[in-house]
Amino acid sequence: MRVSVRLFTTLRELIGKSKEDLDFTPASVTVEDVLEELVKRHGKTVKNYLYSETGSVKTHLQLLVNGKNVDLLEELETQLKEGDQVAVVPPVGGG
Repeated sequence: MRVSVRLFTTLRELIGKSKEDLDFTPASVTVEDVLEELVKRHGKTVKNYLYSETGSVKTHLQLLVNGKNVDLLEELETQLKEGDQVAVVPPVGGG
């Protein structure tokens, strides 16, 4: 199963691209599996960007599946389907 991940600002700079396609063998893949795969592929700096010291996803990051906030779905346990797009969106500021 293939899932696309959209990467913005700092995370895009850490990984070196704005989109990454991830292939998974299991039929059941969650948003949490996607984040773990990004850490597995890209290491400690990505882990430190995504996760707090307690191991939870940093609260300032928004995670979207096909444009819908995972907070309105099943959070990190949101099940993904072939072709779904996950976005990791940092806080937006302006002035």
